Amino acid sequence: MDDERQRIVRVAGSRRAKLTRVEGTTSEPHTKDEPSVPPSGERGPNDERMLREVPPHY
Repeated sequence: MDDERQRIVRVAGSRRAKLTRVEGTTSEPHTKDEPSVPPSGERGPNDERMLREVPPHY
């Protein structure tokens, strides 16, 4: 059972540790195809403005 779990590996000179790879996974990030937008009948009065806004750290 322990062989199937990820291990934490300390990296010398780095502030962050790494995790070992798990079988059946990839290192590519998951990407969304398109933003989720509710059907036009379910929109509220501020939805259009909120969909245009981007947080300041982007």
